[in-house]
Amino acid sequence: MSVGDAETLLAAVAEHRPDVAVVDIGLPPAQTDEGVRAAVRLREDHPGTGVLILSQYVETTYARQPLADPAGIGCLLKERVVDIGEFVDAMERVAGGGTALDPEVVAQLFGTSRRATALDRLTPREREVLALMAEGRTNQSIAGAFTVSERAVEKHIANIFTKLDLPPSGTGHRRVPAVLRYLDSVTVT
Repeated sequence: MSVGDAETLLAAVAEHRPDVAVVDIGLPPAQTDEGVRAAVRLREDHPGTGVLILSQYVETTYARQPLADPAGIGCLLKERVVDIGEFVDAMERVAGGGTALDPEVVAQLFGTSRRATALDRLTPREREVLALMAEGRTNQSIAGAFTVSERAVEKHIANIFTKLDLPPSGTGHRRVPAVLRYLDSVTVT
């Protein structure tokens, strides 16, 4: 189903309860941040619905708000959505409660100036692994990106958890807090 504006989008999601909503960042009428505002409302009103935001360009001011709780959220750049398989994979991850972030979005968020944090203790490779985790990548996908074994990726992730003081917990997954700390360390300029 396709809709033309934020209010129609919100009504359609309320009526049809989809697993995932694909939202353009610039919905009519102003085509500025209506899509992001609609995405935030969707997350509040329908927390079980994944939201995949499509944008023409990286705007860290707009991207940070919906990413405050990255479970079930994604942000892709339109110009880089060229492989239908990758797009479907991103939609499935988001619908399943995961994350899907375009590498350029991650680079922009991580590339802005930031204050010193526990993240400074990470090695360059650990930071690269954490950046791929922030994109919503699995261990297998990260291993493929670096041409290393999944075991090597698991060791990097274990080091990240240790350096970020994230002990094992029976109440949650440590990947999400690790990514959140990484995102929280970024100061929008």
